[in-house]
Amino acid sequence: MSHFAFELEQTDPTGARAGIWRTPHGSVKTPAFMPVGTLASVKGITPDQLRDARVQMVLANTYHLALRPGADVVADMGGLHQFMQWDGPILTDSGGFQVFSLAQLSDLNDERVVFRSHIDGSPFELTPEKAVHIQEQLGADCIMCLDECPPIESQPKSEAAQTERLEIAVRRTTAWARRCRDAQRRDDQALFGIVQGGIDPKLREKSACELLELDFPGYAVGGLSVGEDPVDMYRTLDFTTPHLPTDRPRYLMGVGRPLDLIEGVLRGIDLFDCVMPTRNGRNATAFTSVGRVRMRNLSHQRDDAPLDPNCACLTCRTFSRAYLRHLFVAGEMLGPILLSLHNIAYYQTLLRDLRSAIESGSAAEFRTRYLAAPNESV
Repeated sequence: MSHFAFELEQTDPTGARAGIWRTPHGSVKTPAFMPVGTLASVKGITPDQLRDARVQMVLANTYHLALRPGADVVADMGGLHQFMQWDGPILTDSGGFQVFSLAQLSDLNDERVVFRSHIDGSPFELTPEKAVHIQEQLGADCIMCLDECPPIESQPKSEAAQTERLEIAVRRTTAWARRCRDAQRRDDQALFGIVQGGIDPKLREKSACELLELDFPGYAVGGLSVGEDPVDMYRTLDFTTPHLPTDRPRYLMGVGRPLDLIEGVLRGIDLFDCVMPTRNGRNATAFTSVGRVRMRNLSHQRDDAPLDPNCACLTCRTFSRAYLRHLFVAGEMLGPILLSLHNIAYYQTLLRDLRSAIESGSAAEFRTRYLAAPNESV
């Protein structure tokens, strides 16, 4: 896998890591957050705007792109980078999360998962081999093994039943990871294994150890942020990341809130993705250095201050809170665009600042300052 190299540059006393991951489409300074571009588009944001917000890498969705426009169409158009005009690194998931999120529309066994398309109800079969083939057609720099992401049931029928369910998912995830590895043909894509096991320490260890035997160039922690308490997520990371190799990137899938990113980094995670910054932006909520801002609140009607006085993004440099509120109240599409853009920039700044703290050995102090800052909605 000569196209890729991960260099660990600094480790903080907490275990937080600053590194650089070199890919065929550029280097990623870690820790890093990837905005989600499900359908080869970060909703409402152009590639130039992503670059201006200092985004390093984006994520796209295998399942959704396979349904439309089709992986063959993307391949015929030169692959994802050319298709969406993003020249930086791209990660594609495998469709494994849809096994969880679309459970009511899928049929799962050891061989494959069959979805009923959420678009027209037609069947769509995904095997480990097909998941890799689709991702090779899409042409992302980083691709994911097909895994099973089981739900964490708040009220399982019994503890034994929940454990058995997780054991099946771990066994299946390992078997599918081996099939994905054996199916890979391109050597310019980094295939990541995904650790499962719920919040069970023994199952997480089992999953990690089995995947390490397959020697992937990177490892993801899956099956979190699926309904468990944040404290359980942090505790699970505490006993999972020590089993992952220090010389490979570590990716926490689908996470999350700014605090979750900080807590993940302090537990040795390098990469994150989540729809939260853009979804909240579309719904009139901004993450700022002075707390969450609910843009529809009447208190902003005549406020000529910027959204975040400590942010240099286009939204904060240019527009007042009064104008942003007006856009949402009037139903203007520019409102969701501008708030999404700010939230993406906020996440990028947060992790750049945290990286600086890691380099100076002060990641714990960074978390303390964040927790002391205003976080109430205004």
